[in-house]
Amino acid sequence: MTAYETLERRFQRLNALRVAAGVLHWDMSAMMPSGGAPARSEQLTALDLTCHEWLSDPAVADLLSEAEQDAAARGTKARGATALDPWRRANLREMRRIWRHETALDAGLVEALAKTQHACEMTWREARPANDFAAVLPRFSELLKLVREAAAAKAAALDRAPYDALLDEYEPGGSATRIDEIFAGLAAFLPEFLGKVLERQATRAAPMAPPGPFPAAKQEALARRLMAGVGFDFTHGRLDTSLHPFCGGVPDDVRITTRYDEADFASALMGVLHESGHAMYERGLPAEWRLQPVGAAAGMAAHESQSLLVEMQACRDVAFVSHMAPLARAAFGGEGPAWEAENLLALTTRVAPGFIRVDADEVTYPAHIILRSRLEQAMIAGDLDPKDLPGAWNDGMENLLGIRPPEDRLGCLQDIHWYDGAWGYFPTYTLGAMAAAQLFAAAKKAVPEIPKALGRGDFAPLMAWLREHVHSQGALRITDDLLKHATGKVLDPEIYKAHLTARYLG
Repeated sequence: MTAYETLERRFQRLNALRVAAGVLHWDMSAMMPSGGAPARSEQLTALDLTCHEWLSDPAVADLLSEAEQDAAARGTKARGATALDPWRRANLREMRRIWRHETALDAGLVEALAKTQHACEMTWREARPANDFAAVLPRFSELLKLVREAAAAKAAALDRAPYDALLDEYEPGGSATRIDEIFAGLAAFLPEFLGKVLERQATRAAPMAPPGPFPAAKQEALARRLMAGVGFDFTHGRLDTSLHPFCGGVPDDVRITTRYDEADFASALMGVLHESGHAMYERGLPAEWRLQPVGAAAGMAAHESQSLLVEMQACRDVAFVSHMAPLARAAFGGEGPAWEAENLLALTTRVAPGFIRVDADEVTYPAHIILRSRLEQAMIAGDLDPKDLPGAWNDGMENLLGIRPPEDRLGCLQDIHWYDGAWGYFPTYTLGAMAAAQLFAAAKKAVPEIPKALGRGDFAPLMAWLREHVHSQGALRITDDLLKHATGKVLDPEIYKAHLTARYLG
């Protein structure tokens, strides 16, 4: 075999171990009894170390160099199956990126990070409902220290700033400089825009909240029906409950979780639809490149674009809400004007600053992400001590949205990300929201029948376009290149602003 072919075989085995770890993570969040945490930590740490040892083998470095030299010498003119066509070149690029990240850390740091992440996450699972930041602070401080150590090591290996090195794991090629520029533009746009939206809302009668309770079993049944319309295949996926909604598993076995509030069915329902967007992306990734790096998502901004395109763009559109309203009314036995489509549309697009990110409307949502981006950059730089996080969080919420969390459960304890070691992830949510608006606009222009189909609860025309232009592309292109391929231009924040203006002030 050539060096490249040898690498393909090795990475296939490596990625099989990593997706196995992903299923173990899902089980830990959705099914595992709390007493299983120490054993699960050992299992996941062992998998992390096995993958690290495999990538750190000097033979992998030699194979990468040989494959790159061969590709440079022959380009795409080589004969036979070993020719490095665009997919194989992109695969080799991703192999090198993964190798750089992994080999920047020594085995001791990999082990310490894995164990501390698992311990901190399990402590957070108890601290969040108890509203007890002090309980998780020691573990959190220990984890941040290790994350900063890893960031410094990766910065040296990638020749990037420490925060950019962390960001590159979730958004290849991303930089704090560009994100800060985009977010600064949003921070300048949103306050005045939010004021105008709230003024307009005040001139209208407030929407009526349908009376509950809404039994969790009935919420789940409605969610499953709508998931089927999106295209979710229950022979290749599951819906379960967890403390924090997420989508995990693998393309052939996608795991979605949500959490139910029997006083508010919309929260869980929109959460399920959000995660269904993630699931459809996973299912649509190129099967021929399964278990190869190029067969993965282009990055988390692209992934979040798919979840937010379904939840925010399609499912808050008047066409889809008109379809959903009678189904919701029937599911809960509702009667009266509160269940009319017009009222439910007003509820699902109502703008009101709130404390919880996952429940935020799309006008105030970017403020939640801007806050988290600023705070995590400060913590990685050493400018914010973990013990001061609650106060800094509350000050930031007050500055950005004019509200101050009364307790940490509604503030810095609400998200799992930092407590399980995901630093550099948060910016991709708003980058994804912008990309979602851009992709949805392009899809509707290319396939004019999409809105009418959504009015029937049929996502097939939208998903067919996304399959061709986004899902099937895998990691062939990074986010900007993917957007240019699909829409004709790189990420353009003005399209997102135009979407918000049309929906809320049009």
